[in-house]
Amino acid sequence: MAADYTSDVLVVGAGNAALCAALAIRERGVSVILIESAPIEERGGNSRYTGGALRMVYNGVEDLEKIYADLTEDEKKNADFGTYTAEQFFDDMGRITQYRTNPDLCEVLVTKSFETYAWMKQKGVKFMPIYGRQAFKIDGKFKFWGGIAVESWGGGEGLVNSMFAAAERDGAQVLYHTRATALLQDDAGAVCGVKARKDGRAIEIRARQVILACGGFQSNTEWRTRYLGPGWDLAKVRGTRYNLGDGHRMAIEIGAMPYGQWSGCHAVGWDYNAPDFGDLTVGDAFQKHSYPFALMVNAQGRRFVDEGADFRNYTYAKYGRAILEQPGQYAWQIWDQKTVHLQRDEYKIRRVTKVKADTLAQLAAKLDPPVDQAQFLKTIAEYNATVMTEVPYNPNVKDGRGTRGLALPKSNWAMTIDQPPFEAYAVTCGVTFTFGGLRVNTSAQVLDTEEKVIPGLYAAGEIVGGLFYFNYPGGSGLTAGAVFGKIAGEHAAAQVAATAAAKKA
Repeated sequence: MAADYTSDVLVVGAGNAALCAALAIRERGVSVILIESAPIEERGGNSRYTGGALRMVYNGVEDLEKIYADLTEDEKKNADFGTYTAEQFFDDMGRITQYRTNPDLCEVLVTKSFETYAWMKQKGVKFMPIYGRQAFKIDGKFKFWGGIAVESWGGGEGLVNSMFAAAERDGAQVLYHTRATALLQDDAGAVCGVKARKDGRAIEIRARQVILACGGFQSNTEWRTRYLGPGWDLAKVRGTRYNLGDGHRMAIEIGAMPYGQWSGCHAVGWDYNAPDFGDLTVGDAFQKHSYPFALMVNAQGRRFVDEGADFRNYTYAKYGRAILEQPGQYAWQIWDQKTVHLQRDEYKIRRVTKVKADTLAQLAAKLDPPVDQAQFLKTIAEYNATVMTEVPYNPNVKDGRGTRGLALPKSNWAMTIDQPPFEAYAVTCGVTFTFGGLRVNTSAQVLDTEEKVIPGLYAAGEIVGGLFYFNYPGGSGLTAGAVFGKIAGEHAAAQVAATAAAKKA
């Protein structure tokens, strides 16, 4: 039976990792088809829903000038970009994952991060300083913190659109509304294409190499409950509805090794009334990530996390789980007027679950979903009495301005809640992507259960297991997708060329 489509390389997926793979493939003159489960209107996978923050190694503004689309002399003069060295990136990956991150994959992620973004810039992707979310202006000068100084122009939408434009300009073909259902293998066991359904019709696509870049399984309610545990069926999905674990299933069916923390995921505080799946008209603005400068209380009126344990981009990906574990799967962030100016832009959108009142008692009475009002007021009073007001407040660093004597401390950025009007924002759990995936080597080749390469099969992006455990350094997901997508594309294209050369010999 003749294939419906043929290509040198087939990429399953059409997000950041898939597009980086396609760009690397076309750079080497090899043909490529990408298949996207979504219709063209929803293309781009999870990448399209992100804010576009990017974590990479840089040793000063001189490096960043090679990444940014442009940087004026005034911007250089009025900003402290700092540095983010390879050692800092390694330290963050180790600390955040409790030193479980695969050292070989982690080394590739860190050491290839800068050069990958420099390459993407050459392909037409635009980057800029991340002023709105990772910098505060102190004494007239922006100071960047948390290891991130770069974002894509236009956020995830801008990133995906510029990459599609580059891939299509380079001759990549994209099939929309096409969902892979099974991997094809030749008589020797090498992967040689996929079975798929395009617009509801069964088709076959043949290729010499196949790259799986089709995301995690976070949109599959049954799998979330099976692997993440009870209650995860109640979480909202921040991004695409199409990441159902198809790549995981297809690869495991032919012997690929499941790898990484299948019980773990990236999950954040997400607006309580957000839809079940991501909304492209809102993007990532349902997130509420300025909680280090506020308090969070549950339905019982009690705090349940140390809001100031670290910069938000080292805690936000695990606090979604903490919120999901609370009664009713929700919490309220409580603010007074001393710190509302530190709120990120996502607090100012129209579709936000917000309550405002002139007294704390009035605020407690207005909260819906409700809290235990008496305990809520007691919690605030006890917290206010323990704030170390003698320590200077500085949102740019872990300032050590904490609480003294609370069973659950607030370690940094503690500020009394006493200046009206008071504001509260309701959050629940929003799952971003799952950590469990397939085992790959440093060339992005998928390994089987004996840790041998499955010929013809690669993986990149969220489907790769072993990088993230328990938690996640903000901005490293897009970086992992870009780095391993580029590597997968390079190696797949090289294998095609080597096979062609061998046949001519």
